[in-house]
Amino acid sequence: MVFFWVLLSSVTLPFGIFSGDTLIVKKPNADTALYHSNTTLEEVVVTGSLRQVSRLESPVPIESYPSAYFKRTCTNNLFDAVGLINGVQPQITCNVCNTGGLQINGLEGPYTMVLIDGLPVMSALATVYGLFGIPNSIIKRVEVVKGPSSTLFGSEAVAGVINIITKAPQGENELTFGQTFTSYKEHNTDLAYTFQKRKFSGLMSLNHFQYKNPVDRNGDVFMDVPLILRSSFFSRLIWDRKSGMQFSIALRYISEDRSGGEMRWTRKWRGSDSVYGESIATRRFELFGNYSFNAGSEKLLLEFAINNHFQDSWYGNTFYQASQQGAFTQLRWNKQIGSHYLTAGIPVRYQNYDDNSVATQDYNTVKSLPSRNGLVGLFVQDEWKLSSLNTTLFGLRFEQHNLHGSVWSPRFSFKWDIPKNQTFRFTAGNGFRVVNLFTEDHAAITGARRVLIEETLRPERSWNFNLNYAAQYKNVNSGLIDLEVGLFHTVFTNRILPDYDSDPEKIIYTNLNGRVISRGANASVSANLKSGFFLQTGLTFLDVYKTETEVSKKRLPYVPALSLNYGLSYQWDDKNLLVDLTARTLSPMRMPIFPNDFRPALSPWYSIFNAQVTKKIRNEIELVFGVQNILNFLPEDPIMRPFDPFDKTVNDPVNNPNGYTFDPSYNYAPMLGRRFNIGANFKLRGK
Repeated sequence: MVFFWVLLSSVTLPFGIFSGDTLIVKKPNADTALYHSNTTLEEVVVTGSLRQVSRLESPVPIESYPSAYFKRTCTNNLFDAVGLINGVQPQITCNVCNTGGLQINGLEGPYTMVLIDGLPVMSALATVYGLFGIPNSIIKRVEVVKGPSSTLFGSEAVAGVINIITKAPQGENELTFGQTFTSYKEHNTDLAYTFQKRKFSGLMSLNHFQYKNPVDRNGDVFMDVPLILRSSFFSRLIWDRKSGMQFSIALRYISEDRSGGEMRWTRKWRGSDSVYGESIATRRFELFGNYSFNAGSEKLLLEFAINNHFQDSWYGNTFYQASQQGAFTQLRWNKQIGSHYLTAGIPVRYQNYDDNSVATQDYNTVKSLPSRNGLVGLFVQDEWKLSSLNTTLFGLRFEQHNLHGSVWSPRFSFKWDIPKNQTFRFTAGNGFRVVNLFTEDHAAITGARRVLIEETLRPERSWNFNLNYAAQYKNVNSGLIDLEVGLFHTVFTNRILPDYDSDPEKIIYTNLNGRVISRGANASVSANLKSGFFLQTGLTFLDVYKTETEVSKKRLPYVPALSLNYGLSYQWDDKNLLVDLTARTLSPMRMPIFPNDFRPALSPWYSIFNAQVTKKIRNEIELVFGVQNILNFLPEDPIMRPFDPFDKTVNDPVNNPNGYTFDPSYNYAPMLGRRFNIGANFKLRGK
């Protein structure tokens, strides 16, 4: 039975890929509205080739998840929600303040580019905590491209791209209000208003989240999860131009205060060495949009984005204050000539980063020396439809970087269609990434270990190869079945890796002389059945390791060899009732440990199970009841020496013979235990 389950899982059905549409299937007494699988080949996507195209026609494999998919479990932000996506793993890297990153196919968070409406709004400093500040209420859908996309999106898109498509007004006035409470005393409020006024339409959204109930269920005297007070505002306006061309502008502001540490910590201990706490205050502003216009006979699109991020924080008695400003603009041209669809663009990008760490310090004058990065580039792409069954894509990007000179990033894709909605895709590409340790690696600034940079760090390069098969089977009597299978292989050179093993009191950063290999396979299957059931499963195998000689091979930390996502939904149409069961299972992963550490070098197998019931009362009211982490799984010993966070007695040979130091980085599972949630959503429509 287990073998059959694994075999079924490996046949790949993107278990979380839905569109916002519904499939109406006739039953004897009623119509049942079912989820529409996100692998629907006719669904329109934009991330793969920077133009609207159905998934069937796209030469690049893309997964698309509507906002409804992320409502299957009680989540209030993007970081938690994307854990339901096969091959995407939210990874908490600190058990005190919940620093996080999103892995794609085993590659750490900084290798994933997060876009909002196709624009690089999320700066490196923002990705540390900023992903928690994107509420589900503003998301229309999320598109995921796995594999390097540097040709279209630049240097950060090495592991892939997560593109957050925000909601657009639907041509009517609508007010929605939602409230959610959990047994942990978390409180989330969403308020959104869409409107249509003559020549323009718009969306305004407010989100407020607070958690101020410290809990210590594992008894280590530290809060299991940090206290959070977060508010965000989002607004988007779209002008209805007579020419039919695009013109939209969006604004987002987020304010967050989070703090974690010892149970007796309060703000009066901020920055002290008496009671340990980590306190982070973040303020962030974003403005982005696009404008299309005619230049002679050609149509051009101007895209723009600016952001400002400020962070004021204490990690114990280590003060870290940083600011980052970014500006991006791109002029893009698209044109179809015969069987060729041409795309070209001129991107210009500038980032200014300053902090109070050694990363931006002039050693001669001991003054601040901000890091200023600028680039101008050019990319071209030719999507060539060779026949009704075959399509190729060639792309090349050139960037002139003020610090690293000229950079080239090529890309190639080939798509082969087979009758009956079956498609093979092969993609290959090159990635390039400039690393900023102090904005991307939280461990570098916590003070738990001393940072040592042994050399001038060079940019990382990578080559990726990806083979994908997708199929969809339709049956009037049973419903829809979607299959997807993928193989991938990525090779890194100049990879910058933190060395936790050579010295337990240090993090040593160098360019790897050898290579880092990330390879594996993923598969997903979904079945949307006439009976009212929706079944799904997604499976990812990973082999991620570094090698410096022909015989050496060392597995990288925080990467599970196997991850499994699965779920079951059932809808009673006549009762307006929907039941969702979701789960995630992870195999052991290598953990950063000390010499003679009493904690295991490999984490255990574990699973997180969730259940939720949604009841609709007419079309205006929706009630939600759920439970997360049903089995109440919590990791063991997540913090080393929590009783001595400032290492005041670390040199005691009697009570600390192994020389352990305080370290909160041993994390392989969320510290949230079983929690119940209740929520309500209200909707009012006007003329």
